[in-house]
Amino acid sequence: MKPYVVVNPKAGSAGDVEALLKRLRRLHPRKLCLTKRAGEAETFARDAVRAGCDYIIAAGGDGTLNEVINGIAAPHRVRSVRIGMVPLGTANDFARSLNLPASIEENIDSLSVKQTISVDLVRITAKRTRYFINVSAGGFSGVVGEKLTPQMKSTWGPLAYLRSAAAALPELHAYHSTIVFDDLERLLIELYTVIVANGQFVAGGLPVAPDASVCDGLFDVLLVPKQPAGEIALLAAQMFLGKHLSSGALIFRRAKKISVKSRPRMSFNVDGELFGNDPVIFEIVPSAVEFVISKR
Repeated sequence: MKPYVVVNPKAGSAGDVEALLKRLRRLHPRKLCLTKRAGEAETFARDAVRAGCDYIIAAGGDGTLNEVINGIAAPHRVRSVRIGMVPLGTANDFARSLNLPASIEENIDSLSVKQTISVDLVRITAKRTRYFINVSAGGFSGVVGEKLTPQMKSTWGPLAYLRSAAAALPELHAYHSTIVFDDLERLLIELYTVIVANGQFVAGGLPVAPDASVCDGLFDVLLVPKQPAGEIALLAAQMFLGKHLSSGALIFRRAKKISVKSRPRMSFNVDGELFGNDPVIFEIVPSAVEFVISKR
């Protein structure tokens, strides 16, 4: 079936919209839908599934992809829909994990071939339920995410995460947390940050979970306990280089499920978008999506 193509014309690297649409028409889409406001990509994806479409392409950034994922992510239909992506954001972090081509032309060629892999999703549940495909962060990382504006990402690139972390430092405080892994291991700990990663990158290429796999049925969990400021600064530098997993300043686990409850309550984001506060439960949904990848 011909694809539905959901386009965010305001994505960071979309450029000339008419030229972009001309390129995307090479895919012979069943429909080209341009978003005008937040949440509309999710609506378009849901409408496409209801119309019987089995192939949806997100042309935009990580936020656009997240909306499309949530538009199709119901248990009775998610596995029957293929997802493709034309990375047009300022970060394109999930595209990095899949090693998608940087150029629009190469991506369009790959989307025409429709070679796929089965990719995991993560379901996050609190007062509401959402799905994400890349990374969720809470605590201090959640505050950092709130400080990380599109303008900052565009100007600073991967250094934007460190720049926003510096801006968030005055708000640094510990959270008295209960963390439960796979209903088996319980930690009572004072934390600055919780990161749950399906993909490898955040903030325009920062390798927050350098060994994560999007198709292993597990997510990577990084906990940053309360510790002196000097240790935090060193950990941030190690994270920038992707050398932090062996740091004594970090607790690292792989799991299928994790619950988080803290005092004060942590604020979480998912794929860069604000989600809400704990208590939260994360659960892996293995091989949930057939994702179109490069033919290379």
